[in-house]
Amino acid sequence: MKPKLIAPILLFAAVHLSATGEEVPGNVSGYVDPFIGTTNFGTTNPGAVCPNGLMSVSPFNVMGSSLNVWDKDSRWWSTPYAFENKFFTGYSHVNLSGVGCPELGALLTMPVSGPLQVDYHIYGSEYSDEHAEPGYYTNLLSAYGIRTEVTATMRTSAERYTFPAGESHILLNLGEGLTNETGAMVRKVSDTEIEGMRLLGTFCYNPQAVFPIYFVMRVNKAPKACGFWKKQRVMTGVEAEWTPDNGKYKLYTRYGRELAGDDIGYWFSFDTEEGEQIEVQMGVSFVSVENARENLDAEQSGFEFDAVRARAAARWEQDLSKIKVYGGTQEQKTVFYTGLYHALIHPNILNDVNGEYPLMENEGVGKVPAGQNRYTVFSLWDTYRNLHQLMTLLYPERQLDMVRSMIGIYEEWGWMPKWELYGRETFTMEGDPAIPVIADTWFKGLKDFDIETAYQAFIKSATTPGAQNRMRPDVDPYIERGYIPLGVFAADLSGDNAVSHALEYYIADHALSLLADSLGHKEDAARFKAASLGYKHYYCPEYGTLRPLMMDGSFYSPFNPRQGENFETAPGFHEGSAWNYTFYVPHDVPGLAKLMGGKKKFVDKLQMVFDEGLYDPANEPDIAYPYLFSYFKGEEWRTQKTVKMLLDRYYRPEPDGIPGNDDTGTMSAWAVFSMMGFYPDCPGEPHYTLTAPVFDRIEIALDPEYAGTGSLVIEKKGDGYIKGVTLGGKPFRGFRIGHHEMLGGGHIVFDCR
Repeated sequence: MKPKLIAPILLFAAVHLSATGEEVPGNVSGYVDPFIGTTNFGTTNPGAVCPNGLMSVSPFNVMGSSLNVWDKDSRWWSTPYAFENKFFTGYSHVNLSGVGCPELGALLTMPVSGPLQVDYHIYGSEYSDEHAEPGYYTNLLSAYGIRTEVTATMRTSAERYTFPAGESHILLNLGEGLTNETGAMVRKVSDTEIEGMRLLGTFCYNPQAVFPIYFVMRVNKAPKACGFWKKQRVMTGVEAEWTPDNGKYKLYTRYGRELAGDDIGYWFSFDTEEGEQIEVQMGVSFVSVENARENLDAEQSGFEFDAVRARAAARWEQDLSKIKVYGGTQEQKTVFYTGLYHALIHPNILNDVNGEYPLMENEGVGKVPAGQNRYTVFSLWDTYRNLHQLMTLLYPERQLDMVRSMIGIYEEWGWMPKWELYGRETFTMEGDPAIPVIADTWFKGLKDFDIETAYQAFIKSATTPGAQNRMRPDVDPYIERGYIPLGVFAADLSGDNAVSHALEYYIADHALSLLADSLGHKEDAARFKAASLGYKHYYCPEYGTLRPLMMDGSFYSPFNPRQGENFETAPGFHEGSAWNYTFYVPHDVPGLAKLMGGKKKFVDKLQMVFDEGLYDPANEPDIAYPYLFSYFKGEEWRTQKTVKMLLDRYYRPEPDGIPGNDDTGTMSAWAVFSMMGFYPDCPGEPHYTLTAPVFDRIEIALDPEYAGTGSLVIEKKGDGYIKGVTLGGKPFRGFRIGHHEMLGGGHIVFDCR
């Protein structure tokens, strides 16, 4: 069954005519399809969330019925929802979007009717009549005839369940979820309120990266009965062994204080009339139960589901309408605005309404200054490439808070984040990705943060010996030799990723050299510029690719540059082959071309990557490959052709319309930039490479305080290759443009006739 993607009134966004007779989009949120990316391992979900909000409420359907028991590690179950599944076991609260490891997705609320049952294998239900839009999701539970609806504020949920006549229940399951951690506690506060906590963590199998989530849950009707449940051990003899599969659930009907354990929950029972609605609220905090309650009291005044839904919709409309597009097809607008929507989910706020948040890798509690936010979910190996550049352009105040959050993490922990999650470092992927993010932000004019402290952090990670270096544990041979040989360091189960590590350090050191130069540290600038060119050690003329090196400096053998396709392990490379990494030297494209024998050989080899299917649209190191053609005069048309081909092939208004993990918005940000006609292909450099935009006209609302202007207008005339470009009414030469130059021009026109 194909879901109702959006209500009809929203599916075709409202329009009116401007004074020039052009069609002007009204409610741009109506183009968003939250089901895009919910299969094909996109790992997005259609649940309710506010822009960069802490709370998200997602339908949870990755646990099977008793005939199809769920295994959360099968088929990358790192998301609470998969489009192809139809067995609903509740709504999970606080979820990750577009990631490749299971985590969070806990605190499951579930409405049921009939006799009370607390085993999810039994109480789960198939569903129909799905409907989703920004800030809202609903479905109809087939087993019960219950209509479920959810929406969210920044830190709380609002849920509404429409019941049939008879015996009805609302369950809170604290045992299940996506996290690999176990353990929870729940306490009865009153007949209509409970509070507690759930342990989360071990993202990507880091056993020490655990953290608690605290909650307060309320219902708006006094139940006829309520109580706890717990999965008990069933012993058939003294020597009998217990496993989770042979446990039985015990209901506590005469006990009303608190309960703790691994497989526990709480139930509310009601007598309902036909069509009676019961509302649920949940506030969460990563600091304390008291803060969870304060968040709930501050963000919801009583039970007002429709008002909460309206406020969430208004937040999304305000953020999404920063960009207005004209022309293009309905499908292209859906892809574009859904991409922007997904790019606005992470990073998300961490602090409570009182400003408190858990300190990084620390048992204490911090507090942000009034008017600022602390952010979390820094999936930086992904987002440093394009998402933060999008935030800088469209939402500079948020980007500044994200940078301040990174610096705060350094001050609290001693290192910048790599892949931070709710105050814990997961050490996922490689590199030193905070450097290009913060350098890029600084160069684009957002400077209201402590750059000297950031610079101190960068120098520390770039120079501290490996034995003491949490960011670059294999830095010693990198400094001594200019490369990392195989056999020095393997961070996780993916194997020895020496070349991938080094390439990330080269990018970081390039950005650091630019920043050092701008801050007057000339010796540092020269040192790190030289370090950034160490990629040349890996170039192998025999294969024309980068190739791993051994301890003695010889090339690794036997070598197959295609090994690593389809996520098989390849020595030296992480989640890819040599072809996914060889061109990932965006800071020295001319130098790489020289190694390859000149422009023609570079271009031919890069074209071969696309022609022979060696390009992976879901793998970050090569997502900027299409833009590298434009570094060479006369080859810019290849960028335009390839970008269009990739958009048409991999980005579609369908559940599988994202090419693999969205990676906390990174793949979506690629589409947003590419459809607008410019892309930041070298992280840390304040420049973009131009391509033909998808739409006839794009109007971008900017913050004059940071951009120096209130808007940027992009126009396209015709649908062919770019014949010429004007900026501010004057001819523009070339296809690479500076950030300030572009914004200062105010109006770009692409002549594609």
